[in-house]
Amino acid sequence: MSFKSLKIGKYIIEKPIVQGGMGVGISWDKLAGTVSKEGGLGVVSAVGTGYYEDKKYSQRLVSDRPLEATNFYSKGGLTAIIENARKICGDKPLAANILYAINDYGRVVRDACEAGIDIIITGAGLPTNMPEFTEGYPDVALVPIVSSPKALTIICKRWQKRYNRLPDAVVLEGPKSGGHQGFTYEQCMMEEYQLENLIAPVVEEAAKWGDIPVIAAGGIWDKKDIEEVMAQGAKAVQMGTRFIGTFECDAHENLKKVLLGAKEEDIILMKSPVGYPARGVKSNLTELVEKREGPAIKCISNCVAPCKRGEEAKQVGFCIADRLSDAYYGNLETGLFFSGSNGYKLNEIISVKELMQKLIEGE
Repeated sequence: MSFKSLKIGKYIIEKPIVQGGMGVGISWDKLAGTVSKEGGLGVVSAVGTGYYEDKKYSQRLVSDRPLEATNFYSKGGLTAIIENARKICGDKPLAANILYAINDYGRVVRDACEAGIDIIITGAGLPTNMPEFTEGYPDVALVPIVSSPKALTIICKRWQKRYNRLPDAVVLEGPKSGGHQGFTYEQCMMEEYQLENLIAPVVEEAAKWGDIPVIAAGGIWDKKDIEEVMAQGAKAVQMGTRFIGTFECDAHENLKKVLLGAKEEDIILMKSPVGYPARGVKSNLTELVEKREGPAIKCISNCVAPCKRGEEAKQVGFCIADRLSDAYYGNLETGLFFSGSNGYKLNEIISVKELMQKLIEGE
């Protein structure tokens, strides 16, 4: 099977592979820039940009962490990441992943537009007012992440009525992805919520709104997986965890080693302060949290609205901003290491070029 290019808004992505946005600091300039350069769609994560280049763009720190959302989601950091990714990929399409659940969502979307991003991808909640923040930037393509046909219907109705526009593409994420899920813990295990059972109804719904391209995500690992979801009507795939196994991935070597050393049973669903279950690797941190002996929770960065200024973090037992940034620094004691359900299959570090070749041509 030969793969066709993917069109998102005015942009043509030569190879229908979207690299998942992974924060803090897993997909920044080097990974996203290289994926776009190699013909896929590189996606910069907007999470924790205040940590970029050793917190150079964070105006204020407390306990060596960016203070408040304005520093944690640093405009200067995001701009520098996008500019440096551009140095790698030139004028090829480049995207940013901006979670809907974050504090300062609208401001971060505008920051990305001002920095010259082409495409914005948003999940972690239903981004019903996303077009509002890209006013004045008609060329910026908008891609919401959904987990059901109903979610897509709600977004399309709202966008059409309020803004007279529709999504340029949609990512359908099944419950095997790394990080936060758009499902309850129970739904993650249920047959009807598995990606292969969601593609056809979402493709059908997308067709009603003018053939919006559907990008399938969550648990996709190789060419065979890509062919399977495309046979069901997806126009492209989004893959995150597999890209951690590349030289260009911005993650710390220790984070890569955690995944390289993980066994199938080490990848678990855990509670998260964001209010959704999250998938990651069993680690020293998850053991401490189970015993209620995790690091102190101070809510310095005020990262996500659903956490209610650290209230949810205290319930769950860890601060997500601090623990993901510890993973970015390679701290094996207190780092939180997200992974998709297939992360245990990672057994080597290769170049993005070689990975793209394997995905398009087969192992």
